[in-house]
Amino acid sequence: MVTRRKTKVKKLKFELTKSGVGGIGVIVFCLFLWMFLLGVWAGQTMLSPYKSSGTGVVEKRQAGSDTQVIRADKKAIKKKAE
Repeated sequence: MVTRRKTKVKKLKFELTKSGVGGIGVIVFCLFLWMFLLGVWAGQTMLSPYKSSGTGVVEKRQAGSDTQVIRADKKAIKKKAE
């Protein structure tokens, strides 16, 4: 009987030090953090009905109207009981 020869499988081997693994981990963490922040910013930009003019005043455009509604952001202040 004729026996078939098994083909040799080439194995790929990576060797990294602990600092190399740590560096790759830090880079991957930063990439995931960047993508998360970019996704949050894009989601807020797409879902926000307000247009910011960059001066701290937020404008809301109304459809079919030339007038603009300006809304100022105010902080909630608790009043002290006297």
